[in-house]
Order: sequence, then C-alpha cells, then structure tokens
Amino acid sequence: CGSRRGRPSDTTMQTLNDREVLVAQPIQELGSFTAPSSLEADQYRMLRHAVERLRHESGCQVFGITSAGAGDGKTVTTLNLAGAIAQSSGTRVLVVCADLHRETVTQYLGLPNFRGPGLADVIVNDGYGLDDVVRRIARFNVSILPAGNVTSRPYELLASPRFGEIVAEARRRFDYVLIDTPPVAPLADCRLLGRAVDGFIVVVAADKTPRKLLGEALALLDLSKVLGVVFNGDPQPLSPYYGYYAHHSNSVPLTRK
Repeated sequence: CGSRRGRPSDTTMQTLNDREVLVAQPIQELGSFTAPSSLEADQYRMLRHAVERLRHESGCQVFGITSAGAGDGKTVTTLNLAGAIAQSSGTRVLVVCADLHRETVTQYLGLPNFRGPGLADVIVNDGYGLDDVVRRIARFNVSILPAGNVTSRPYELLASPRFGEIVAEARRRFDYVLIDTPPVAPLADCRLLGRAVDGFIVVVAADKTPRKLLGEALALLDLSKVLGVVFNGDPQPLSPYYGYYAHHSNSVPLTRK
C-alpha cells in the first residue's frame, strides 16, 4: 500500500501493481508461514477452524488475541492464526499490532528495521487512511498494520474514537481482523479494546502462566467476549493418535469455552 511518507530506505520492498509489498522472512516459530504442512501448523488450523466457525455462525470478524502477562506467546499465536486463515485463497486477513508498548509483529516477520507509519500515526493524523499504513505480504496473503511511530501514551491512543473508526474500516475491507493486544493484567490498554473487538482469544503459556494471574486477567475482561483459550507450548501430545505421527512436538492445543 502507498505511503505519503515514501518507502522506508531500510526495509526490503518490491513494487507490485503500484502498491508496496513487504518481503518478509518469518522466524521459525511461525510454522503457518515457514512450514505450513507441518504437524505444528495443523494445530493452528484447528484454531482457524474454530475462528471460521465463529464467523459463520455468530458473525465474529474482529478478534483480539491477548494473554494474562507478557511472554506467553500471544503475538506468535496471532501471526500463526493469520497465516493459517490466509491459506484459504481469496480470504483477506489483517493483523493489527495494538501493543503500542512493544512492537513485535514486524520483528517476528523478519522486518526488524521497519520504520514506516502505522496504527499510532493513523490515529493522531486524520490525513492518514488504511491505504497509507497497511502493508501487504503477498507471498503469504496477509496484510499487517504495524504499531507505527508511537509519540503519545498508548492508553490515550487506544481510547481515542479514531481507533474505533479504524477498526470499523478494517472490518469493511477485510474478512478477518486479528488484533495483537497488550497483555491484560499489567496494562489497562487491552480493556479498552473490548469495545472494538467481537471477542478475545486468551493465550496461556503451559507451565508458565500463573493460575492467579490468569484469574485476574479473566476478571478484568468482559467474560461474554472471551471466546476461548489457547494453551500454548504444551509438550504433551493431543491424543495417542498424535504420537503416531510425531515423537516430539511443540504443539499448541486449543481449549474453547
């Protein structure tokens, strides 16, 4: 997508039909991108199936992916889910980095030097639209809206009515909008997003996320919007049948409410 600020000189891009397209090199943990035929990627296809069913049965389209605390794998889960959904040809998928405290979406996609405008810029500058800030990764059929240049307090940015307008526009233009949110417990930001999303998927890190912290996080969210929980990093196989195909796997089981 075109940008009024021009192309960042330190990011690899190629021009396709007069629109800028990012050339990404995802990290290994993004199996939906790097190894879509793997058993690990199959677990994200299970999550994709649940999300697609929610869209078809309940009209859910905008999903917030969050966690109780930092480091539980919410961004990796967001991107792997996006990659799994985007395997369906013609499906339009947008990943929004709403964690304005820490931009990791571009890092995990192999774009550590990306300095273009993003979510923060389109919130504070009415002259920007989605076409100015969304970047498409054509190879993987995924678009991203990075955090951008955060010069104001993240809470104030997400509290702005402009944020809701941006999400509403994204809803009209994409089939699925996946919002990588800040963690719930240590920050108030995620609670603001409840007004814009259709529901939350909560990522829990196996053998890491304290039960008490998870309870506190769920208490802070509107439980009617908690769609389910992703149990991330469980070394145990999903069933005896799974062991037939792999002796070891960093699988990502899904538990839905």
